[in-house]
Formats: sequence, structure tokens, C-alpha cells
Amino acid sequence: MPALPSSNCPALCPALFISAPGSNHGKTTVTAALARWHRDQGRKVRVFKTGPDFLDPTILERASGNTVYQLDLWLMGAAECRRLLHDAAQDADLILIEGVMGLFDGEPCSADLAELFKLPVVAVVDVAGVAQTLGAIAYGLAHYRPGFPLIGVLANGVASPRHEEMLRQGMPHGVDYLGSMPRNLQFKLPERHLGLVPAAEVADLDQRIAAAAAAIGLTELSRLPAPAQFAAVDPEEHPPLPPLLQGQRIAIARDAAFSFLYPGNLDLLRQLGAQLTYFSPLRDARLPPADSVYLPGGYPELHLPELQNNVAMKQALRDHCAAGKPLYAECGGLLYLLESLTDKNGARARMLGILSGRAVMQRRLQGLGYQTIPFTEGALRCHTFHYSTTVTAMAAAFTGERLYDTSAGERVYRTRGVTATYLHACFASSPQATAALFSGKIAIPEQAREEDTST
Repeated sequence: MPALPSSNCPALCPALFISAPGSNHGKTTVTAALARWHRDQGRKVRVFKTGPDFLDPTILERASGNTVYQLDLWLMGAAECRRLLHDAAQDADLILIEGVMGLFDGEPCSADLAELFKLPVVAVVDVAGVAQTLGAIAYGLAHYRPGFPLIGVLANGVASPRHEEMLRQGMPHGVDYLGSMPRNLQFKLPERHLGLVPAAEVADLDQRIAAAAAAIGLTELSRLPAPAQFAAVDPEEHPPLPPLLQGQRIAIARDAAFSFLYPGNLDLLRQLGAQLTYFSPLRDARLPPADSVYLPGGYPELHLPELQNNVAMKQALRDHCAAGKPLYAECGGLLYLLESLTDKNGARARMLGILSGRAVMQRRLQGLGYQTIPFTEGALRCHTFHYSTTVTAMAAAFTGERLYDTSAGERVYRTRGVTATYLHACFASSPQATAALFSGKIAIPEQAREEDTST
């Protein structure tokens, strides 16, 4: 067996970037199918998801059998993306990267990531109602930016052999037609608000992925792509982290109600020296021994009776906060901290009551986009995506600064050791601010100190 390349040297690994003209063209299905196909051939497949997504990675992990990390040029920076790809390339047989939204949507966009790392790109196009015009779509994607590395398209949802014949007729010179996925509900991945249903909740997911893998195996796309070169990170760009959380025990909520956890965030907490344990607000009666608690986002609105009726866990969390120990909550974790939560059908349940106020689920999206929390210890880059609204008299200790407009961002609440917000943070964007959150040492602005010390 050949020795692995040095972490300071470039690494070679076949790689493919899978994008589309927009959302809902089938990127996740195709990426999962490819991952399973190559895994079934005995290859080790590492998959990455572009952008701040918690749900697609659960499907891709099931398909590939390996942890799926996010790649986001704004949230984590190019150096961290480079490090993750280089690490994967050292022991993988194939790297797949699923894009986000359309190929050129957003700033930075999927195309920026593919170009930066010189990755070949495939476009998945849902061809319902499309025939020869597929060629125009392919031509536009390939030539929107001069020299863009689009190698071909995969037609998704082809209705018949005649339909595929018309699709091939329209293809332009220089862009390959890589095959098709038939129109088949067996491949379809179930959805709800926020996105795909998490893998753990789809009983027949493996059968769906296997069926899609069998179909992708009949296409040109199933051939192993050429190796790409992944450069090592300059040590000056990525210095070792100081052990700012050495010996800290962090208890993290993780179950069907609270599952929005970036693997990279957990890695960074460990690199800072923290010891991570997990608990379930749905099932457990007590917290594990902990110096601080992390309540991530998720779907608390789908588990109202269980959360309301788990009185022992609610009291354990109240006792933790009453003792002045740090607690950090994001989105669904924020909702759990409030006095009550009402779902979109009007069912209301009592939550922890650690923070004053109530939350109500809405039928339309209420918050979306990149924001930064301007902590004194460092700017923490975040993303928000939620359907609920909150009613509270609490003052904001901080307000998120939006990346693309000047309207008010999400509020960050702080009372005693509790910090809570709708924002989902990328811890790698500021390890110092992250350590301050979990050690309870966040510096509070003067105008917010009264709220922080109130009873």
C-alpha cells in the first residue's frame, strides 16, 4: 500500500463538482447515487456540501458511509475549505462536492468554489417539459464565464427514449451529454419546511439510494473522473489552535428535535480542548456532567408533547442555568428556551421558560441569509434560515450584521450565562469568540449589561 502524501504536499484525487441551473433539479439525489455507486465498487468516497446546509449532508452521509462536511467560502474562508479538501484527498478514492442552489446563484457561488479549486463541473438539469432547449441551457452554463470547467450535463427526469433522443439533438459542441436519470418516484427524496427530511427519518432511504445508484451506473457520469490536485494549506494561513477550552465538558443536545450540527463545529470544539458529550431533550431525564451546554437548531416544533412533558430534563437545564453555567442556543435551541412554542397548526406547548417570550411557527420563511455577530472576541460568521417568529421584551445584547443589505439582522440574547439567537454559527470563523461562548466569557456591550445581570 503506497504511503500517504505529506500533509504539506499537494494531494491527487479524482473529483467532481455537481451543480444545476437552480434548486430542485436533483443535485442531492444524483450526488448520493454517485457516492453509493462508487462505494459499491469498493471505493472510499468523501462527499462535501456547498453552503450552510444541515439536511442534505445526512442523505449524503448515508450514501457514502463517511462524514459530510460543509464548504463555504464566506462562512469559513478559502483556507479552511482548502484544508478540508486536502485532508480528504489524502485517503479518498473519489471526492464529490454538491453545489448549492444554481451554479451562479449567490456571492460567493458554487461556480466560485469550483473555479478556485479547479474542479470539473457537471450540471444536473430537471428536464420535465424540456427537449432540445437543454442544449441552450448547457451552452449558457458552459459559457456564462469564459473558460468555466463545465464538462457536461446529466438529464434528470427523462420520460421516454424519444424524450432522450430530443435532448441529445439539442446538445451543443463542446458540452457532453452524460446520460440521464428516468422519471421515477422511487428516487425522490421526501421534503418538508427547511428542506429534505433527515436521513434517520426516511425508512426506505437505502432502497431509494440503491435504485438511483443503479440508474446512475448506466450513465457516462459513473466513470471515475480524472484526478484533481489539492494544495496543502500554508501553515501561516492555518496556525494551530490554542487550547482555550481545555478540560471544558460541553453537553450537546442531539436527537430528532435538535440535530443541526456542523461536523466542522464539533471538530473545532475538540481542537480547542473541549470534551463533548451528548444528550436527548426528548428522552433523557438528566444532563451528563457538563460545564456548558449547546442547544443546536432542529425541529422542536415537530416534538412539542415530548419536549413539554419531559419535566426532568427541563428542570435539569433550568438548574444548569441557575448555577450560572454557560449555555449557547441556536434557532431551534432558542425556541426551546422560551416560555412556549406554537406550531403552524396552532398547537401550543410549554418550553423551558429560561428566556421570557414565546415563538410561533409561520407558513412562510421568516429569515434567510448570511450575517456576522460582532463579538468583542472576534466576528463570528453565521447563517439564518427559519420559519418562526418570536415575541419577547428581551433586549438584544448583539445584533447580526447582514452581508448584503442594511436592514436589522437577527438578535442575539444574553442573560447571565445564556446566549441565544436564530443564527447558526461557523465556529471556524472565530475560534476565540467560540471559546468565549462556551466558557461564559463573552464581553457584553454596556447597553446590554442590565439585561445580562437581571433576575
